[in-house]
Amino acid sequence: MKNVKTNKKVESGQTVTLNYTGKFDNGKVFDSSLTEGREPLHTVVGNGNLIPGFEKGLLGMIKGEKKTINIDPIEGYGEYLKGLVTTVSKTKLPEKVKVGDMLQSQGPKGIMNVTVKEIKENEVIIDANHPLAGKKLIFDLEILKIG
Repeated sequence: MKNVKTNKKVESGQTVTLNYTGKFDNGKVFDSSLTEGREPLHTVVGNGNLIPGFEKGLLGMIKGEKKTINIDPIEGYGEYLKGLVTTVSKTKLPEKVKVGDMLQSQGPKGIMNVTVKEIKENEVIIDANHPLAGKKLIFDLEILKIG
């Protein structure tokens, strides 16, 4: 009898452990599980914890496989929406707020994260888009464990 090795493929509902590196078109890395002090990503595929393009990229991979996927904004963090940029009175924000700060704001659908884009004399421009909205993302993936 032959010893037949089966290569289980990643399917929706399966738990997977993987390493990943996310970068932009210009090669700049924005996130990686390989950063010192970080652990591989451990997740259930299809449970909605990952952006759609990332989950789709994992489907069909086997343990030990490495591949690079390209994710357009629609399958990532969405298109950049100018309507999510607004101006608020400086008096409504913490005193020592600075450009680049991430704050939480009460929106019509609950709490939302906003980024301080610009500070004027009496006003502050804030942006409720995800910091990666509108960007094409590239991920290098390596499946470490399935199940």
